[in-house]
Amino acid sequence: MRRPPLVIGIGHRLRQDDAIGPMVIDRLRATEPGGRMDLLELSGEGAALIEAWDGREAVVVIDAMRSGRPPGALVRLDAVVEPCPADTFRHSSHQFGLAAAIEMARVLGRLPRRLTVVGVEGERFGFGDGLTPAVADALKEAMALVCAAVTERP
Repeated sequence: MRRPPLVIGIGHRLRQDDAIGPMVIDRLRATEPGGRMDLLELSGEGAALIEAWDGREAVVVIDAMRSGRPPGALVRLDAVVEPCPADTFRHSSHQFGLAAAIEMARVLGRLPRRLTVVGVEGERFGFGDGLTPAVADALKEAMALVCAAVTERP
């Protein structure tokens, strides 16, 4: 039996805009019942990411990023076709984070058949609760990008 697509929300709830991934997972749990997708929240440690998507056909990852774009800007990346820029997801406290996990999985032949990364440009990543206004405003559109990636056919 084919497993539903996996959506992984990366982030830390008490690091301001870094909470965007977990917040998308929360909203999807509330609005998408019925098993259309599996939902998982992770901190972004690379080995855990590779383990989570191992054996999956379709995976969507949502994470905060810092790339120099305006806060709240969204990026969608087909990580099977193009590399994930290492400096874009550099706010992680992990040396082996999302970009490194994707490239390591590519070398090991452990990438899912479809791997979509949705990035939301963050503004603040310090300790604190709640998203900055620009990132909070992007939450609905980020969810729409995740849901669109889930429903796409190869």
